Amino acid sequence: MRLIEVILEDENLNEALNRVKSNKGVAGVDKMTVYEIDTYFQNNRERIKKEILEKKYRPQPVKRVYIPKSNGKKRPLGIPTVIDRVIQQAIAQVLIKIYEDKFSDNSYGFRPQRSAHDALEKTLEYLNEGFEWVVDMDIEAYFDTVNHDKLISILREEVKDSNTLHLIRKFLQAGIMEKGLVKPNIIGMPQGGPLSPVLSNIYLDKFDKELESRGLRFVRYADDSNIFVKSEMSANRVMKSVTSWLERKLFLKVSATKTKVVRPSKSKFLGFTYFKMSDKWECAPTHKSKMKLYDKCRKELIRKKCIARSNTITFTRINQIVRGWINYFKIGKMKIFMDKFGQWLRHKIRVIIIKRWKKSEKIYKSLQLLNKKLPYKFSEEQIYAVANSRLGWYKRANGNVINFLINADILAINKRERPGLVNPLRYYLS
Repeated sequence: MRLIEVILEDENLNEALNRVKSNKGVAGVDKMTVYEIDTYFQNNRERIKKEILEKKYRPQPVKRVYIPKSNGKKRPLGIPTVIDRVIQQAIAQVLIKIYEDKFSDNSYGFRPQRSAHDALEKTLEYLNEGFEWVVDMDIEAYFDTVNHDKLISILREEVKDSNTLHLIRKFLQAGIMEKGLVKPNIIGMPQGGPLSPVLSNIYLDKFDKELESRGLRFVRYADDSNIFVKSEMSANRVMKSVTSWLERKLFLKVSATKTKVVRPSKSKFLGFTYFKMSDKWECAPTHKSKMKLYDKCRKELIRKKCIARSNTITFTRINQIVRGWINYFKIGKMKIFMDKFGQWLRHKIRVIIIKRWKKSEKIYKSLQLLNKKLPYKFSEEQIYAVANSRLGWYKRANGNVINFLINADILAINKRERPGLVNPLRYYLS
């Protein structure tokens, strides 16, 4: 069978259809949602297959959207229509089967059974073998600068089917709709479609193979690459030659300001940095990654916002943020930070709780109720003083009475529909 026929097999298309539906996502320029795709494909499947086989299929322009980055800038994404997403997914599934075994063992991004944690473990392995100088590579606007002709020529080495190559080129050349206007796409591949990740790996696999042929230790996750060597002199030489190779062979621009030679403790990779403990390198979240956690929680814990809604919504949202962050960064050493962050989080929650009680009488009764159930035995005078204090909510929630009576264990109790508040340190250690 020709490769295009394998892509268009009903079994492969059905799998693609199910994946696109499970990923959900927003509608493209035609405004068709994932909930309408079953009916559409049922009525138009044979027509679409015929158009593809006759090289008459024309993907619609992708919808340009922007998502904020941590540095204040915005990352452009291109959202294909749901129909185009299904066809892209069908192509991607077949390409993955062809290329997965051919990719480098040092490539971790957008690959099945591989994760950022695997990439981090590999970097620690190299550091602990004595390769303690890092060439931190940064490709400027990688997805926006991929050369179409070069990509197709790389694909042609393994993909011998002209229909498949023609279809992929059409997806690369589909215009970009922004503010109602369609712009042609002569370079780059918009992030946002199912095909971009596998094409990205195919393009940069040439870079991986070049580094392997030079006998270099490296780790690549999507377009983020770190190369590990034993001396500063070697690192500078490698950075210069590798930068030249990327620009000459793959037509990619390497950032002169962000690409640098650093010691591991100054390196930043996938949100982590490194430190040495007892002659062994370990990883930990960067300061920037930690601040992102604080910022996300602050946005959810704005007092007016929290008072206007139930604690169930607040606790649920905070638990999602904290657990998601810890699940990603759990490979790093961060016990002290988790303890400190947990104390900060509980203080913010206590402020919301006592402000929701609002009146002195309600605060007094609620604290008395807790005092009877807990072993701390605060006096009536102490509780009365807290309930009738003229201090602001923030300071009032920071005294011993509030800290002990609304402690981590009390906050962690499930109460009707409201989930218990996650204890960051306990969750991390578990």
